[in-house]
Amino acid sequence: MGISYKKLWILLIEKDISPAALRKDLNIASGTMTKMRRNEEVALSVLLRICDYLDCNIGDICDAVRTDSASKGEILI
Repeated sequence: MGISYKKLWILLIEKDISPAALRKDLNIASGTMTKMRRNEEVALSVLLRICDYLDCNIGDICDAVRTDSASKGEILI
């Protein structure tokens, strides 16, 4: 399984908040923002801070998505 932050970027557009403003207001490291742009895992504490800031639930900013290897029934360790 992987993660997608597509919902976050859409929500930011809907609320007219730039990713730079989000980063600045929440003091999120630039490396963390890069990870989110690349759909890589970030700390749950960061996601919860974003949810609090946007007044939303975690499912409103990210989705668990199947990767090719996971969808073929391979076990990832």
